[in-house]
Amino acid sequence: MKKLSVLFLIALLLPLGLFAAGKQEAPAPAAVPVVEEISHDELVARAKEEGKVVVYATSSRIAKAAAGFKALYGIEVEYSNLKDFELIEKVAKEAQAGVAGADFVLAQDAGRLVGELIEPGYLYNYVPPTLKDVVPKNMQNPLQVFAINKVFIYNDEGLDESPYYNIWQFADPKYKSLLMFKNPFQEGVNANFLTMITNDYWSAKIAAAYKNYFGKDIVLTTPNAGYEWIKAIYENDLIVGTSDTTIAENVGIKGQNEKREHAPVGLFVYSKARYATSKNLALKPAMEMEPFAGFYYSLYALVAKSARSPHAAKLFIEYLFSEEGFSPWGADCGTYSANPNNPIQEDIDFPFEVWAPLLVEEEGAYCFDNRAEVEEFLNQYLY
Repeated sequence: MKKLSVLFLIALLLPLGLFAAGKQEAPAPAAVPVVEEISHDELVARAKEEGKVVVYATSSRIAKAAAGFKALYGIEVEYSNLKDFELIEKVAKEAQAGVAGADFVLAQDAGRLVGELIEPGYLYNYVPPTLKDVVPKNMQNPLQVFAINKVFIYNDEGLDESPYYNIWQFADPKYKSLLMFKNPFQEGVNANFLTMITNDYWSAKIAAAYKNYFGKDIVLTTPNAGYEWIKAIYENDLIVGTSDTTIAENVGIKGQNEKREHAPVGLFVYSKARYATSKNLALKPAMEMEPFAGFYYSLYALVAKSARSPHAAKLFIEYLFSEEGFSPWGADCGTYSANPNNPIQEDIDFPFEVWAPLLVEEEGAYCFDNRAEVEEFLNQYLY
């Protein structure tokens, strides 16, 4: 899982649309359909008349949700499970070609969604009227259905408390070759996280955390403390992986802490914490990290302007906010419904209200405007 070669990195960048080669100017926004507010019963009636809905999703759990939706409403569901970059490119190409593909999408990577699909008018926002007073306002535009967290998780075998309390530990030579993190060029949300910590708010907090850890002010060799931390963790031999699953397994294997000076640690999806039971691993979140314990991203539900079954699409979006619709994701820890009434796995998880203040939030507009510069920085520094 060591750092990727230049040629392999280039190969990875190509399907991502060469984000770091410079942000493309978005086409002029297209007219967004007027959203007609109708009653739930009327929405159901019109959706059943359409009879079928097509969805593109970046989550394989859409299969279970589709089965539940069909059982409840009798509406056929055609779904495609795609990688984030595949979904974005497919929707954009179909829209540009005048092809009616998906009726709605369930997608991640807020930066590219905002800049490449929402701004040009290929997708538009729809908040079910029944949920406008339920979903937090800051999660309504674009509409976030679920939040997913990636946090610092360490091997807790034999430990009574977390040995990790400050993100600058991972830049300290004492902790060289320790932190594991999935390649940001393979998953857009990871690149968005690195982008977000370069904003003014987080860079100031990262600078303060540096002083608290090292006892002196940070001396910048890069634009700000966010960039400085990115540079520092790579210089300290960040272990770059290709799978959160593999990273979780490598972190959590029991018997390591007796042989190592420091407990293994990674930054990966909290849903893997379930492996503590299912795979007999030692995994625990470091929740008291300064200035953040990880980050979160969302799955967004957006309607296609070219939708042939817009009412069925809107009904399915509403369904995803129900307890039944959320259940394929809520069956595990680490995914949080934007409907706060839906339950979590309380035995191994915490409410999103606990996590949110500890995490870096993904902001689509900032990521779209700044991710190219961050990826250029990574390329120039690493290779």
